[in-house]
Amino acid sequence: MTTTTSGGQPPQPSAEPQLIPDLPDDVSINCLSRIPRYYYPKLSLVSRSWRSAITSSALFTTRSLLHTTQTSLYLNLRVNYSFHWFNRWEQGPRMKVGREFAAAGVVDGKIYVLGGCVVDSWARSVNWAEVFDPDTGLWAPVPSPIEVREKWMHASAVVEGRVYAMADRGGVVYDVGLGKWGNVSKRLDLGWRGRAAVVRGVLYCYDYLGKIRGYDVEEDVWKELRGVGKGLPRFLCGATMVNFDGRLCVVWEGKGSGKEVEIMCADIEVWKDGDGMLSGRILWSDVILTVPNGAAIVHCMAAEF
Repeated sequence: MTTTTSGGQPPQPSAEPQLIPDLPDDVSINCLSRIPRYYYPKLSLVSRSWRSAITSSALFTTRSLLHTTQTSLYLNLRVNYSFHWFNRWEQGPRMKVGREFAAAGVVDGKIYVLGGCVVDSWARSVNWAEVFDPDTGLWAPVPSPIEVREKWMHASAVVEGRVYAMADRGGVVYDVGLGKWGNVSKRLDLGWRGRAAVVRGVLYCYDYLGKIRGYDVEEDVWKELRGVGKGLPRFLCGATMVNFDGRLCVVWEGKGSGKEVEIMCADIEVWKDGDGMLSGRILWSDVILTVPNGAAIVHCMAAEF
């Protein structure tokens, strides 16, 4: 049986509800585009229409027109997930030698890559370290002494214009401004565990007890990050960190069901106290993604667009 209205016409489907009551959707999109992207995971929980709007091309276009440059979090998972707005990768200029397990960092807009290759030929020896200039689109060798040329690099970071690269035994540091190489301090070598991030000149990682601590390069000392212990788990493995708009962003694998694993994220404001110690405050912590069971976090980075 077909239902009809009093005028004999079939009822019309109800209109899609407005994103924000009493506001045209284009105005609502304009409002949403001005909100920092790190709030989007929570905003997507408001309704289905909000979730659709936040991932729409209309919002992206509006943000571009407003010249809203906001840092976004990217996760690279072992199951080949690539979270990119355009959902595609583009091949860039090739390095002079192939690498794996290399160290990398950005200084003054240029990409520096160290190690990850066997020095068994003249080409690999000369190009053990390379630098990429996005303005010219070219790779160039970075002169390096033979004693620093380790094969595998398991961690890297940039602190105040210096690229730190950790090898199986010790590590090296390259001062880009001075063009000089050196060895990392013994304290940094012994305390650097897992994936690290640099925020305001301090290198953060988690220790063997799963607590976050920071390395002060000037003082050559590790300090525990106070004020965040009760709001975070102990990161014994599977956690990574990134500098996110001047804050420390920690991403880790949370609870999982039989088929899925939750990816957790915490946004932490960090600072140095008057006594020289490090403190932090968790701004928010929540599930940001659900992935198939068996996936694992490989790397985390922040990018501007």
